[in-house]
Amino acid sequence: MTAAEAMVAATARLRAAGIPDPARDARILLAHAAQVDAARVTLIAPEDIAPDIAERYENLVALRAVRVPVSQLIGGREFYGRRFEVSQDVLDPRPETESLVEAALAEPFSTVLDLGLGSGCILVTLLAERPLAKGVGVDVSSAACLQASANAVLHDVADRVEILESDWFDAVEDRFDLIVSNPPYLAREEMQQVSPEIELFEPRLALTDEGDGLGAYRVIAEQAQAYLNADGRVLVEIGWRQGTAVRKIFADQGWGEIAILPDMDGRDRIVCASKPG
Repeated sequence: MTAAEAMVAATARLRAAGIPDPARDARILLAHAAQVDAARVTLIAPEDIAPDIAERYENLVALRAVRVPVSQLIGGREFYGRRFEVSQDVLDPRPETESLVEAALAEPFSTVLDLGLGSGCILVTLLAERPLAKGVGVDVSSAACLQASANAVLHDVADRVEILESDWFDAVEDRFDLIVSNPPYLAREEMQQVSPEIELFEPRLALTDEGDGLGAYRVIAEQAQAYLNADGRVLVEIGWRQGTAVRKIFADQGWGEIAILPDMDGRDRIVCASKPG
């Protein structure tokens, strides 16, 4: 069997399993099994597939067919031009979260706090893009803290970051120019509608507050004022229908300037708050 024939068979199998983009996943998994760049798969397509590669590919396709995410199968995900290691202990970095990074980088900062840092993709990216900045990242999950620490080392920012196991601000002591967070924002009932990849293979704690999906914003809006410099900003990612509700939460806590920013698809995605009361 050639690599091309193996991809065709894998694509059909993944399509039958209900995978949204089976051809893409079949190509990525073959590249991983063959240890080549995904862009070079077409070069090996006419060649017979080696038995060891075929066996690895079969195992990967079988796992993908039961909805294990591709990122967990290959051990990483691209985010803002960098590859981040991921596992079942952290959220898979989403493309829309890059909008938060863009908004953060739009203004200068020297210190940054990431609340609920997960894989560390936001904090590590910000420090990699701003070589003079320093940061603190907190997460209630010790496993997430370990994953974020590994990504900090991977991208050479470990000497400028402190990672703490903390329930939101509990272990935080300093003030910062910038506070960022992609908190759990799915309401409990929304968890019934997520894909199997999310429901079965991502940490529920990072997805929902088991309430209305707004609990984290209430904590941040109320407490961030004590940890933010006078001219600092808070940036939080939101669900695309939560803009009005989250803006009101910050307004009720006396934040003077509040803006809702869109993601790449034009949907509400980021709330930016500054000038705490």
